[in-house]
Amino acid sequence: MLTIAAGVAATLGLTATANAETKKPTIVLVHGAFADASSWSGVIEHLQKDGYPVVAVANPLRSVKKDGDYVRRIVDGLQTQTVLVGHSYGGAVITDAATSAKSVKSLVYVAAFAPDANETAADLAGKFSGGTLGDALAKPVALEGGDQDLYIDQSKFHNQFAADVSKEQARIMASTQRPIAASALNEKPSAVAWKTIPSYFVYGDADKNIPAQSLGFMAERAGSKKTIVVPGASHVVMVSNPETVAKLIEEAASAK
Repeated sequence: MLTIAAGVAATLGLTATANAETKKPTIVLVHGAFADASSWSGVIEHLQKDGYPVVAVANPLRSVKKDGDYVRRIVDGLQTQTVLVGHSYGGAVITDAATSAKSVKSLVYVAAFAPDANETAADLAGKFSGGTLGDALAKPVALEGGDQDLYIDQSKFHNQFAADVSKEQARIMASTQRPIAASALNEKPSAVAWKTIPSYFVYGDADKNIPAQSLGFMAERAGSKKTIVVPGASHVVMVSNPETVAKLIEEAASAK
């Protein structure tokens, strides 16, 4: 029986042979909380047009360690050189996953957390002023074992999460958002990949989930090879500015 990771690779044709033919690494996209894989649609369109194979992972949003292991298995199953891209909480996931993955060339943080070993996403979100996510959350959903699922209140979603996309698009995104387990936002990574793998950062200066000052702090600390700050962009910079994000991913993919 095929493993999940091997099945993904076989289904998409992203094998070592395919990689040799394209001579381009596979781009693995990892969404964050309150989003889903469709948030990468505009970025994927640009990447595929330029000949890059792409996998947009359905991030479980349950635990940094468990989600990181899941992403690592997908990456290893592809049997190609890869660029790991994380948005928001997905940044914590790729930070954990990439160190033990065998083929990660570079990391791209898209309005994303890049925690150190002693930090959680919640720590970094509150490190500097400006974040307003706590006031925008809906009533939590109780889970077995005492944990909670977190959603953004749909009436506050546009302003909080996606202020630079249309109201119509934000309404759809609010309705399809996926929750994150509260415990995941308070979990430290088991490994810190940005200390050994080249990293790139892109974010908006109007981000209300992760303050721009915090994002800049993480980029500088990680020794970012290139950092792009998009004026006026919200937390979903990959939705509102897909070409900018795709170009940075391609730069990370083609770097020698």
